[in-house]
Amino acid sequence: MGDKKGWGSTVLGWFIVHEPGSEAPETPSDAAAPDPAGDAAGSKVPAPDPATFFKNQPPPAPGGKVDFDAVFEAAGVDEEERGRVQKAIGLIASLPAETPSAVKKQIVEASLKAFGVQIDSIIEAGAAEIQALEGYIRAGAADTQKLLEESESRIQQFQEEIQRIRTVKEQRVLEQQGVVDACNGRKLDVQRVLEFFGQEAVASVVKASPRLHDPSGDPSSSQ
Repeated sequence: MGDKKGWGSTVLGWFIVHEPGSEAPETPSDAAAPDPAGDAAGSKVPAPDPATFFKNQPPPAPGGKVDFDAVFEAAGVDEEERGRVQKAIGLIASLPAETPSAVKKQIVEASLKAFGVQIDSIIEAGAAEIQALEGYIRAGAADTQKLLEESESRIQQFQEEIQRIRTVKEQRVLEQQGVVDACNGRKLDVQRVLEFFGQEAVASVVKASPRLHDPSGDPSSSQ
């Protein structure tokens, strides 16, 4: 078989492997992400389309919670196959940790044969489950990347729109200040004319005119 790392890497690098001599594989959070584009020798090969792993659309994983049965079902791994793998998982987990690996293998194989379960069928089903899980990871990664790119594009659009609105707002404030300055300047010029004729004359005309009103009572009039 060769060492475990080489053996694991022969199946598109999907297995989480550990260094020779260690007792347990790395946890998913500690394991290095496999390179789907590389084979066991390190050469680059085209990565399969995640869609090729599934016969039906795999289910979503709300909150990161995976419905494994639904994922396997979507990949064509039926309930009987899943049961075989689960039985093997349970048998291996039930053995004492100090049991030598060779003895564990003998016990599990004998137990499975007693149940009428062929070892090859478990291996095939297990590999199919790993393939389904890898496909699910890749499909989720592709969807996530697409979402990130779309989100960044929308954020950029919103940022540009925000900047445009701010520019319009600033321009409007400047324009209004220019209006105020220009109008007040003109008012001063006209005021000099009215002052020339006298306050009483201006008040009399304002009172008699139907289109004029006394600005002294208008709180919105500018100072």
